[in-house]
Amino acid sequence: MTSVFSKIIEGQIPGRFVWADERAVAFATIAPISPGHVLVVPRAEVDRFTAADDDLLSHLVRVAKRIGLAQESAFDAPRAALVVAGFEVPHLHLHVLPAWGEAELSFANAKDDVPAAELDAAAQTLRAALVAQGDGAHVPADLGSPHLRA
Repeated sequence: MTSVFSKIIEGQIPGRFVWADERAVAFATIAPISPGHVLVVPRAEVDRFTAADDDLLSHLVRVAKRIGLAQESAFDAPRAALVVAGFEVPHLHLHVLPAWGEAELSFANAKDDVPAAELDAAAQTLRAALVAQGDGAHVPADLGSPHLRA
């Protein structure tokens, strides 16, 4: 069965993309714990991180690190956090988010009522920070597209 993340990657469901490469994408979650919270997701359907081959998992962590560095800069956060849980969607994904302390990293703090304009603004802020740090080749030309720049 196709996961909701595959449907987002295929454009069947809208997404707010901040990163795209041949193996992975990153898009804003619709229930962020903090502004700029994104999910790093492999294009291939892998149901959990322990099922991923080491090369894919390493690639996802490298992408998460680049995004985390941009989040620290863009949102003036002292840290970027990386959380791998995977209970809500059976498609491997890494949560990467600006963080100011461990207490706020609970999914109980996720906000499911953030206006679309705020989600868009946070994604655009992160996209600009990725470009500024030299990762522009991986920032899709369009916020709603998972495709690489031509």
